[in-house]
Amino acid sequence: MTTPYILHGFNPSPYSVKMRAILRYRRIPFVWDAIGNPRDVAVAANLPPVIPILRFPDGRLMNDSTPLAYALEREHRERSIIPDDPVHAYLSDLLEDFGDEWVTKMMFHYRWYYAADRSFAQTWIITSRDPVMADAERRAGMQAFNDRQVGRMALVGCTEQNRPVIEESYRFVLDTLDRHVRTIPYLFGSRPSLADFGLFGQLQILSVDPTPMAEMRERAADVYCWLLRLDDASGVDGEWIDAKAPLPETLTALLRHCGETYLPFLAANTRALQEGRDEVLLDIMSRPYAQAPFRYQGKCHDALRKKLAALPGDVRRRLDPVLEQTGCLRYLA
Repeated sequence: MTTPYILHGFNPSPYSVKMRAILRYRRIPFVWDAIGNPRDVAVAANLPPVIPILRFPDGRLMNDSTPLAYALEREHRERSIIPDDPVHAYLSDLLEDFGDEWVTKMMFHYRWYYAADRSFAQTWIITSRDPVMADAERRAGMQAFNDRQVGRMALVGCTEQNRPVIEESYRFVLDTLDRHVRTIPYLFGSRPSLADFGLFGQLQILSVDPTPMAEMRERAADVYCWLLRLDDASGVDGEWIDAKAPLPETLTALLRHCGETYLPFLAANTRALQEGRDEVLLDIMSRPYAQAPFRYQGKCHDALRKKLAALPGDVRRRLDPVLEQTGCLRYLA
């Protein structure tokens, strides 16, 4: 019997459920190891304390969901989540990054800003690690995790000042994606792309935490159902949209929103890092936005720019007008 992959993660982690959904869709045999603290696995392997961690059949351990997704692309040819067309592939990468690094601000904000969400998150997270604990240990663990995460809110931009931007952006994503999935099953066709899974990871958590779940069910019930389907899409077979056809209006709208929110933030974050400033300041959607610079998101910006620069001229001639039209090109070229 072939040794399966082992995915060390847990249910309240957006990147864990993202990778689990990718493995399920791609029909790659794996074991879901979701008990205990998966970060301990990373630390023991001298990896950054980031979850999930994937153990390959040959014993290798890797973490960080985007490199993991591409590692699986190199290992397995069947049921790729990278669109065949290189223009769509780049746009998929961009929207996956938008999900991983911008929609995650929505996830973190809602989870730790509202009292009902903080209370539920404490229970969900602690019982995911150990469903049976002594009351005193459970209460101490819940409080410690709450304090740690609430203490990190400003670091990731989840402040009272930024709340209107984050919540308005959440509503835009819900409304636009709701229109999209009523006509096209996934972002780039009738099969899911890496972009779908990037959005899925964060939105799946938002569909469980009480406050954003209620808004999603009321405002975008089709998105809620889309998440249920994408959680295990192993039975889905489909096609990519026609590379020669215009992009769906809803996909263009998501890219334009990326060009109005996430990419200006990335560019401002990069400037702050380069200039050694301790604050990122800009206007997003006509509102002030501020947070400390974030080194990992500086790496994300650099990766997107380098990937665009490496594309052949014939691909750029098709891609650049899309990026220009949606306001993205100025932050990436």
